[in-house]
Amino acid sequence: MSLTEPLSIIMNNSSKNKDLNVLKLENFNWNIIQLEMKNKLGKDIYESWLKKIEFVEEFNNYLLLSVPTRFIRDWITSRYLDQILQTVKKYKKGIVRLELKIGENNTTKEDERNLNEVKQEENISFIKDSHLQYNRIDPNKRFENFITGSSNKLAYEAALKVCENISSYNPFYIYGGVGMGKTHLLNSIGLQLRRNKKVMFISAERFMYQFVKSIKSNDMVKFKEYFRSTDILLIDDIQFMNGKEAMQEEFFHTFNALLDKGSQIILSADRAPNKLSRIQERIKSRFSGGLVVDIQKPDFELRKKIVANKTEELGSLCSEKINISLEIQNFISSEITTSIRELVGAINRIVSFSRIYKKVPNLSETKVVLKDLLNLGENKVTIDLIQTIVCKFFKISKNEMLSSRRSRYLVRPRQTAIYLTKILTSKSLPEIGREFSNRDHTTIIHSVKTIEKLKEKDPEMVENINKLKNQILYNKEDEV
Repeated sequence: MSLTEPLSIIMNNSSKNKDLNVLKLENFNWNIIQLEMKNKLGKDIYESWLKKIEFVEEFNNYLLLSVPTRFIRDWITSRYLDQILQTVKKYKKGIVRLELKIGENNTTKEDERNLNEVKQEENISFIKDSHLQYNRIDPNKRFENFITGSSNKLAYEAALKVCENISSYNPFYIYGGVGMGKTHLLNSIGLQLRRNKKVMFISAERFMYQFVKSIKSNDMVKFKEYFRSTDILLIDDIQFMNGKEAMQEEFFHTFNALLDKGSQIILSADRAPNKLSRIQERIKSRFSGGLVVDIQKPDFELRKKIVANKTEELGSLCSEKINISLEIQNFISSEITTSIRELVGAINRIVSFSRIYKKVPNLSETKVVLKDLLNLGENKVTIDLIQTIVCKFFKISKNEMLSSRRSRYLVRPRQTAIYLTKILTSKSLPEIGREFSNRDHTTIIHSVKTIEKLKEKDPEMVENINKLKNQILYNKEDEV
């Protein structure tokens, strides 16, 4: 069966064709998703990237997919994952996230060696029913490949000290912006300590999921025993634990129990403890009582080191080594200043361009490839600026926009501001949600889709969006 056949044919024949990778979901077929993405993004992109995706399984409103290499996974994640998710949700609205794993038979020798080392270590705690293995320690994120500079050296040195003197710096709290290396440091600590200690590495989101699951299954005793038995507890993105009072209560007691028995607690967040919203004061006080360090935005010298390192690393993975000029490296280092993750993403794009077109891009081509990452204009678009301009345009206050009220005259401006934030900034869905009074990422997705649909049938909406974009991009608040 060809992917070029009509959807109706694929759906009618899917039960008869054993070769089709059919999800265990009613009226849902992975081939349909691939076909839609092929039509939406074009044959070239489909053949280069999306054709290589294979369906693995569905688990608790998540889809687990497989790709051949880490490089392909990173590229798809940075460019197409949101679009694939939206296509999937057309057929299965309950799906909230896609996860990509590396195919088992496509790892490098180094990957195999590192993974075997992890498997041999029995001291790593896993959440047994987690098919997606959110708390699995990544063997590739080590102290040895964490690149240091003036902005992150203190956090790096502190992490080493924690490994040398367990419980002497307790808790250890690292904070900084998105993509600054916090998760890398937590992972490195876990790798360092796993040989002699029982290590638990989990996200705050996953902790909350396990808590809710334990309540539903009436198994809180097992939950408590499980988390309180570890020697080293690492929790990533602790800011997402906000607002869940019952869960915070349990976390508080687990936190104290671990401190009392001398276990090491290591946390990461996107802000300082006293800046955490909707988290109990007593918990924030506990966080502040240990060693607190921040990771700042990388300076130019650190960005140069990171770009050079990733360029060499990614270029060497290709059959023919790709040599990106110092001019291009310095340009990327100068223009992309927000996060380390964006720097790595930029290098990924340049390397991919080189592989597809069989040449390294010149400076002009680089600017085109990286146009959405570059801050070449004088004015930087911020969420606050977007909110201010949209509020003035619709003649409402910012407090009204950010409130929980669902009046129509407030909902449409709110959705408009969220849509503009999504298309004009590089902020993730959770980040956008936090700036709009801690709204859930599904609300953000719904708002974006609503405005997109309105634009298709309402010329006035198109005109308003264009006016607002112009005012925001040129920072013309006074012209609203």
